[in-house]
Amino acid sequence: MKISKKFTAVAMIAAMALIAGCGGGGEKKAAPAGQKVTLKMAAALPQSHPLVKAMASLKEKAAAKSNGTVEITIYPAGQLFNDKNMNDALISGGVDMGLNTVGRWASIVPAMDIFDVPFIFPGYDKVDKSIDNGLGQKLGEQLEKKGVRPLLWADYGFVQYANNKKLAKTPADFAGMKIRGYSKYSAETIKALGASSVTMGAGEVYMAIQRGTIDGQSSGTTAMRDRKMYEVHKYLTVTNHASPEFIVAINDKSFNKLDDNQKKALTEAAKEVQADLRANAKKEDLKALEDLKAKGMEVYVVPENELEAWRAATKPVWDLYVKENGKIGQELLDICSKQ
Repeated sequence: MKISKKFTAVAMIAAMALIAGCGGGGEKKAAPAGQKVTLKMAAALPQSHPLVKAMASLKEKAAAKSNGTVEITIYPAGQLFNDKNMNDALISGGVDMGLNTVGRWASIVPAMDIFDVPFIFPGYDKVDKSIDNGLGQKLGEQLEKKGVRPLLWADYGFVQYANNKKLAKTPADFAGMKIRGYSKYSAETIKALGASSVTMGAGEVYMAIQRGTIDGQSSGTTAMRDRKMYEVHKYLTVTNHASPEFIVAINDKSFNKLDDNQKKALTEAAKEVQADLRANAKKEDLKALEDLKAKGMEVYVVPENELEAWRAATKPVWDLYVKENGKIGQELLDICSKQ
């Protein structure tokens, strides 16, 4: 009996040592060099959207550059997580990668709202220059404190207003409307224009418009087209008032599962896709606008000489951003204003 107990104790110690040696607990370690790693990516946008198509390109490039050892599995249209719950899953490790708007990240990193401060970016190139000249670095550092790193900034293009009440040509035309906002500062801009803001997930908007729960929405033309909003919307006002970037982010532990060559392959692939998106953002916006016209939507493009009235109406949103974000908020506004 004594021998049996001694044997059992030795066996238990050996088993515990084996488990410890295999990484049973603690920080996840990189897989052996060259071993295949599969990363799950969540996206709320539909598969036909240009940004999701770009993720397919990221998948192909990462696989090619890693000799097939980095595989990205994409789950579009909210199949895995929607835009509201994706970031929490990303931070906790419930998903490896995510494509989500900065508006959703702002609940975790408030300064992200900079992209929804109205009329801060007068053109597509100004968005990219701001990101490259300090904006991206400062915001990325805030994300990294949450255990998430940005792989690329994805140009979504500018957002516009669609509604079913009237063809809105001035800020005063929004009075009394109920408009869906996709983020806090999107909502603040809607309120500054005199409308009521309703916040809901992207997947809920179509039915809400169809049922008359809301009168309209703020969104990009590409998303309006790909979600078939022309079936329930009549009027579109092109203001180019905000440019809510999307971020492709990866959980830090998921990134650290990759060996050095795989990290390099994924990072290089992301840079190439970011460059492609930047080159095509304006073209995609304009194409989607023409598609919406062809589907029967009545469009009003606000002329440059009328934009001052829109800037004046929404200036309180600038002031609110600085008030709520303090020194970092002013620093980010200064970076954008200098480009």
